[in-house]
Amino acid sequence: MLVALTIAVSVTALALAAWCGYAAYRDQPTKDWHFIGMAVVSVLALAQLVVGIVELARGEKPDQGTVIFLSYLIGAVVAVPGAGFLSLTERTRWGSVTVSAGAVVLAVLEVRLYDIWGG
Repeated sequence: MLVALTIAVSVTALALAAWCGYAAYRDQPTKDWHFIGMAVVSVLALAQLVVGIVELARGEKPDQGTVIFLSYLIGAVVAVPGAGFLSLTERTRWGSVTVSAGAVVLAVLEVRLYDIWGG
């Protein structure tokens, strides 16, 4: 796994969480700019999925098992888009809270992915 990519995903996810948390504090729903931020974070998570699969295909093995590693990779890819979809159904401040929570979950998943890989 690329440590720099893991850090980039974590930092952008936490920035998105803070941004949407601030919107929730101001009693605002998710807006188009938030969805652009979600897209950036999701593309980074998707890049990490590709890197993880390539590493596995090259014969590298995670310390704690391939199935757990792949499960966390897939969960990391769907965390923010899933929260974004839910925020579309809740067009109040709670939609922003949902995206903020999804981004925090992604950051935690990134830490766990690093541990699973053997970091």
